[in-house]
Amino acid sequence: MARIAALYVMRNGAYTDLPDVDPWDKARDARLYTGPMPVVAHPPCARWCQLAGFVEHRWGHKRGDDDGCFEAALAAVRRFGGVLEHPAWTKAWEAFGLLKPNRGGGWSRSLYDDGWVCHVEQGRYGNPARKSTWLYAVGCTLPELRWGHSPPGYCSAVVSNCRNRLNRPVRLMSKRQRSETPTEFRDILIGMAESVGHRRNRDRPNTLTASHITHRRHPPTPDSRMARRNSPSASRRITGSCPRPRL
Repeated sequence: MARIAALYVMRNGAYTDLPDVDPWDKARDARLYTGPMPVVAHPPCARWCQLAGFVEHRWGHKRGDDDGCFEAALAAVRRFGGVLEHPAWTKAWEAFGLLKPNRGGGWSRSLYDDGWVCHVEQGRYGNPARKSTWLYAVGCTLPELRWGHSPPGYCSAVVSNCRNRLNRPVRLMSKRQRSETPTEFRDILIGMAESVGHRRNRDRPNTLTASHITHRRHPPTPDSRMARRNSPSASRRITGSCPRPRL
């Protein structure tokens, strides 16, 4: 029986035939997903990526005109918990008021949003290209990922025609290859979504050290300062799990 839903995924792709995953490909239209399982969401990025402006100028496809896919994916993650994946520097982040993650790594949370964000490269998980990625997570345990920027020459392929910036020949990945998620990285995303259900059945979340998380908190009040003074461990560690999604 499926425990999570994978939204906006390829037919016969990385999420197909997994016993714990209910895959929603293009034919099923993931915008119609109504829960209740946590989700891993891969909304289409063509109208939000860094080349979207060029595409609009050349072919007239409007930036941000994705038929509501990103908006629906974001709403599903916020309502049911889980994680959303999109290319780094996606314009959707700014359009929907999401916090821009730290390129150096680590999880960050804004003052005004229940979600946590991070920057990670899928090339560190088996993708032949660097494929810089932003994640947005709600209600799940936050894993320690392989942070940092890959050095020049690390990748053997590229995802766009901007490969002319490199000083060596590399192959251009096909459209399907660009959309595929490496197995190891997929399993991490699935594990994050599955942890939403685990958190509903326990009172105390897992923790990570503060060096791995940027927690952007509201200005402290006198009462909160007194509470921290009386609890020394609070200044050394902060929660490594997202708040529960509002159901």
